[in-house]
Amino acid sequence: MADAVRVDSARILATGAAGFIGSNWVRMALARWPRAHVVVLDALTYAGNRANLAGLDESRLSFIHGDIREPAMVAKAMEGCDVVVNFAAESMVDRSIDDPGSFLLTDTYGVFVLLEEAKRRGVSRFVQISTDEVYGEVMGDPVTEEGPLLPRNPYAASKAGGDRLAFAYSATYNVPIIITRCSNNYGPYQYPEKLIPLFVTNALEDKPLPVYGSGKNRRDWIHVEDHCEALCMLLEAPAAQVAGETFNIGSGREWDVLEITSRILELTGKPASLVQHVEDRPGHDRRYALDSSKIASALGWRAKHAFEDGLAQTVRWYQERRDWWEPIKAGEFREYYERMYGKRKVLRAGMGS
Repeated sequence: MADAVRVDSARILATGAAGFIGSNWVRMALARWPRAHVVVLDALTYAGNRANLAGLDESRLSFIHGDIREPAMVAKAMEGCDVVVNFAAESMVDRSIDDPGSFLLTDTYGVFVLLEEAKRRGVSRFVQISTDEVYGEVMGDPVTEEGPLLPRNPYAASKAGGDRLAFAYSATYNVPIIITRCSNNYGPYQYPEKLIPLFVTNALEDKPLPVYGSGKNRRDWIHVEDHCEALCMLLEAPAAQVAGETFNIGSGREWDVLEITSRILELTGKPASLVQHVEDRPGHDRRYALDSSKIASALGWRAKHAFEDGLAQTVRWYQERRDWWEPIKAGEFREYYERMYGKRKVLRAGMGS
């Protein structure tokens, strides 16, 4: 196992990096490491978008249209790469309830395919992006990396499978794995099925904001740039400090859905009458909460974006980038939205508790 990775000049495979978090990370990585080359392998399913990578230096960025579930495609993409960062995932709880099989294939089997190729090639660093949702519902103190994994929906369960498979390849085959479990991300380029971009764009279109149940479900929210900064620091750290380890990445600030909804309406200048409390989804976790003291202690990382400021910046981005999200909401998304919300019972309107 290599003690350190010259990530500043490495050839890096970033899977699923035409999506939200991955594309933001690629932008940061290319700016941070001027001699690095990033290879993006992305299947360009509904949330993958080549436009997310527009304007980047094509001499330092290669794009391969392919699926992490296909060994031959993974072998081609990983050729010459010393570092792997796996952003590829099916990542929407609602979709996992509707179609759990595709989540299992990508989030668990796809990770297996990547790990097998990484083992064969002897890569110096492999980062598996997991999620705080593997811990399940957290109603007490924020959970540490030693907390039990108790996923309560097919998405979280499939991510837990990939998470533990990565750990097993570290323990069994000495593959230099780092596992990260991050809280809810927000920021530019996020596909509008997620809470914040959905509510912002719906508000801008004067469409209802569908709040599940009471809207009191709480999450730790982190700006995507803070998440990406943590990933970069983990790649720069010596292997002795991070290889084989799991790190929570969270802001330590919790907000519930109604609080976020209220701020979005204020920032967009829209009325509370747009809010619709609708029938809740099955098994909806009431709260996720992370203890991120391990990465703070090990690397000195802490989230820099205050949620109020980050949300305002994000709302402005969606206000200014209708050219990005309006075509998305006119395509496959429209069918998905109707399937998810069209027949869901409306409980009440407005911002009441």
